Amino acid sequence: MTPFSSARSLALAAGATALALLLAQPAQAHGIAQGGTAAGFFHPISGVDHLLLLVSVGAAGAVISPQLLLWALAGAIGGGVFGALGGTLPAQEFLAALAITAVAVLVLRSLRSQQSPRLGACAALVAASVAVHAMLHGLEAPAGGSAALWWLGALSGSVLLSGGSFLLLRRLPVAWTRGAALLLALGGGMVALGPIGLLVH
Repeated sequence: MTPFSSARSLALAAGATALALLLAQPAQAHGIAQGGTAAGFFHPISGVDHLLLLVSVGAAGAVISPQLLLWALAGAIGGGVFGALGGTLPAQEFLAALAITAVAVLVLRSLRSQQSPRLGACAALVAASVAVHAMLHGLEAPAGGSAALWWLGALSGSVLLSGGSFLLLRRLPVAWTRGAALLLALGGGMVALGPIGLLVH
């Protein structure tokens, strides 16, 4: 085993352990949020589902096209406004979890394919996935004078995490991105199926 493959295996094992620890926490930290920039900044990364999606979006931008980050921003604005106006979707928590897996699988397929994926279809998937999560943020956002500061913080936290993931994965070997995408796909599935397991018990 070469030092590189050993390091990659160690990193994947560490990532799987971190993912398992994250998933041991409450899957969705959704509820009425508190106001303020700091509260808004930490809100998108306090729920496992939002955290995993933001990293998935960064991975998609790194593998497919940086333009996907702009489409993610458009989806965030549209979904946030929709949620702030009281809009909801059936099974929205389940859809939000599946969105993580969908974006991660898109990354895996793009890495496997010899042809460049259709940017329009990728952009639509990423924007829709982010819009579902942003809608949940819109439903949770505080009302009143602190709302604007909360949204500024939430946007900053989301951009920092997705942008940081994008920059990091662009510099790492492709095998690391593939491993991260696999973990994200599995994590999204576990978050989606977690509430079902609780109902069974």
